[in-house]
Amino acid sequence: MNYIEIFFSYLENEKELSANTLDSYKRDIRQFEAYIQQHNLKIEEVTKTFIITYLIYMQKNGKATSTISRNLASIRCLYQYLYSARHIDTDPSSNLESPKVEKKLPSVLTKKEVELLLEQPKPTDAKGARDKAMLELLYATGIRVSELISLDLKDIELKGGFIKCSSSDQKSRTIPIGNIALKFLKLYLSDYRKMLNPSEEEVSLFLNFHGSKMTRQGFWKIIKYYTAKAKINKVITPHTLRHSFAVHLIENGADLQAIQEMLGHSDISTTQVYSKINKNRILEVYNKTHPRA
Repeated sequence: MNYIEIFFSYLENEKELSANTLDSYKRDIRQFEAYIQQHNLKIEEVTKTFIITYLIYMQKNGKATSTISRNLASIRCLYQYLYSARHIDTDPSSNLESPKVEKKLPSVLTKKEVELLLEQPKPTDAKGARDKAMLELLYATGIRVSELISLDLKDIELKGGFIKCSSSDQKSRTIPIGNIALKFLKLYLSDYRKMLNPSEEEVSLFLNFHGSKMTRQGFWKIIKYYTAKAKINKVITPHTLRHSFAVHLIENGADLQAIQEMLGHSDISTTQVYSKINKNRILEVYNKTHPRA
């Protein structure tokens, strides 16, 4: 009996995973299967010690902690399924702890760099007005790029000055826009959006030049274009503005829980990364400027 193929069939038919997640599971398990075969074992003969040996083998081969942790999660999922389906008597992956993944501090822009980037789009035509509104809104609200391009006209409350944003887990949150972003959003909506598509059937807020919803790839190109134009010597992604939004709020004394709610983080420990960045910046300034540092 090919337990791995049975597991893959279970993932495909019952778990409703995205194509990328499914491919990731398959890749991890195929690599683990190859290692098992090298040791002349069967999938049902694997022990806890063997799994630990495999994780050490990955570490010795230079695999990142995050990769090892993901592989263990895939292996654990495999054996949990086999055990629950009674294909094996014991689960060798139970009580195995994942290696702790060091959270990398995200790249952020200084306030001057943000201003320089946001100055680049000139709202004198449809492209400039749209790009200006998108960049200003992204920095003003800290939303994800997927959330930005998913905004519909109904999600914008111009009078109150806020947007209603829905994340991938279908939880919605209301975020204030801010006067500057609101100004350019109003300009885009009143003077330019209909140039991209006059049809009232199209409900997406931000449109491309085909008159349909802006794509992630399309917005990445916009960011790349204005980064080059601003001559900022950093790799800037749409997420960089989200990170910068959070750090700049903390620098100005914003409450961490309020930032958590605006960013849509389910766990405040995710938001606390930005406090760490701020502390690092303070230490850097202190060490450079204090006479006795």
